[in-house]
Amino acid sequence: MKFTKHILITFFLLATSVAFTQVKFEAKVSKKKLGVNERLRIDFEMNKDGDNFVPPSFGDFTVVGGPNTSVSNKWINGQRTYKKTYSYFLAPKKRGKFTIKQAIIEIEGETYKTFPISVTVTAAVDKPNGPPDASDIASDNIHLVAEVSKTNPYLNEAITVVYKLYVSTETGVSNWREKDNPRYNDFWSQNIEIKGLNIQKGQYKGEDYRYVVLRKTVLYPQKTGKLKLEPLVLDITVEVPTNRSDIFGRPIMTKVPKTVTAGSRTIDVKPLPEADMPSDFKGAVGDFDFKVATTKSQLNAGESLQAKIEVTGKGNLKLFELPKLTVPSSLEVYEPEHKENVRTNLSGMQGSISDTYTIVPQYKGKYPIPSISFSYFDINTKSYKRISSDEIIIDVLEGPYAMSSNDSNSSNTNTKQTVRSNTNTFSFIKTDTNLISTINKPFFKSTAFWILLLVPFLLIPLAIIIRKNKDKRDADVVGNRIRRADRLAKKYLSEAKKALDQKEAFYVALEKALHNYLKAKLNIETSDFNKEKIISLLIKRNVDEDVVKEFISILESCELARYTPITQVTMQNDYDKSARTISHIDKQIR
Repeated sequence: MKFTKHILITFFLLATSVAFTQVKFEAKVSKKKLGVNERLRIDFEMNKDGDNFVPPSFGDFTVVGGPNTSVSNKWINGQRTYKKTYSYFLAPKKRGKFTIKQAIIEIEGETYKTFPISVTVTAAVDKPNGPPDASDIASDNIHLVAEVSKTNPYLNEAITVVYKLYVSTETGVSNWREKDNPRYNDFWSQNIEIKGLNIQKGQYKGEDYRYVVLRKTVLYPQKTGKLKLEPLVLDITVEVPTNRSDIFGRPIMTKVPKTVTAGSRTIDVKPLPEADMPSDFKGAVGDFDFKVATTKSQLNAGESLQAKIEVTGKGNLKLFELPKLTVPSSLEVYEPEHKENVRTNLSGMQGSISDTYTIVPQYKGKYPIPSISFSYFDINTKSYKRISSDEIIIDVLEGPYAMSSNDSNSSNTNTKQTVRSNTNTFSFIKTDTNLISTINKPFFKSTAFWILLLVPFLLIPLAIIIRKNKDKRDADVVGNRIRRADRLAKKYLSEAKKALDQKEAFYVALEKALHNYLKAKLNIETSDFNKEKIISLLIKRNVDEDVVKEFISILESCELARYTPITQVTMQNDYDKSARTISHIDKQIR
């Protein structure tokens, strides 16, 4: 009897052990009946870790969240309990009775399936039952907003669009990427670079939020009427608190993928007033100054001077033409050199544009450059303004006459000149010949004969000396490396050197040169560039830390210089430092 009792106890323990180790894989839903405007949560739970999880096809539902994975591993009274869950959040597409089919997973080499679950979807309910799911919480707490500075600007008036992502204090964002970038059709546009995403505090619809500025864009409308701004669309991973807490009492967060959009905006662009529009108006809109100046007012015929037409101020500087220079026909004028020194920030374009003409007078006399006018529409006063330059007299002191003596002493502005005729037009042509006969002088034994005979023999020792110097130079490994590094620096920096007188073009070319050099030396794509990676790769290739720091400081200068005033001396110093640093890197890199 006692022996039988022990057998029963042993059998019971074995059965219990088998029961504890039995694999469970089942599907659970938050409700089996819901309104078409409600959300359904379905959990696929297992008591052992598995692989190759295959969810069912949710053909009658839209997946608005998931899969989210959670793992629970506990020890209670010496017993281990393990649970792993895959969770989905579903939105029904229509009313009806639907079956969610089997999910499949592999656990310890065996395949397990869940049972199908039937769900009934009814008409929309006034108050959806139960607490809002994670996707709903994310939708209520994440907002992408496009803030437009002005919705009814004039044609060619600057407006700004600032994209802000508002996040409530209860939720968080772990990462984001731009899914669809807006194309600003019918606008001239320029993005303003944002250095670092600074978290700021603000309010959205009267509630406290945190926000970051993701993008700033300046726009100049090029058409009148209602113009549409396409929306910016982001894919975001939102961290939403759950009803569970960790051992420290902090809420456990679940991650929900979310797509947010700033929505399209309509800009109603007003035409510039037709009344009082000047005849010489070229489309300039803003607040400008205008001047015409020459480098000289007195010179001799055949010498040159420069006449500069310049507009400075704030407005659509890159979007209109400057007035043309008109001069008397006796002054030879070359095509102008156009220069732009314009920076763009949130208030629009600021700086100057200019056309510089080179003028060469042909004859002695006094020549007027007539007054030139420039018209623009003043945004501040909403009226047209005209600025006219003073008349400039060019006094040619020395040179041939092109006018009669009476005309040359007058200040007549008539541009037609009377050219004085010359009866001896061809006096500069020599008519006498001085020919020397060479028939009686044979080439043999002449001076030229002996020179041509001896020169090859004289070149032999010179060739030997050149060859020895070349071999010596080729053997100089260190020297060759230095010379090659200097040539490489000049090669990559040649474009930057050409733009030394243009700040923005110079720093763009300099940064491009540095990137191209790294691309050639480190075999990495431009898209992989970041300061940490550059530092790591250069140090790994035995480049001194001081040289690496110098290189990084030049890159930072390029980024900063585009938005700060820079002198010609500073640009030259940055160029010299870049050439020196590239040369140092090429000598040290292995």
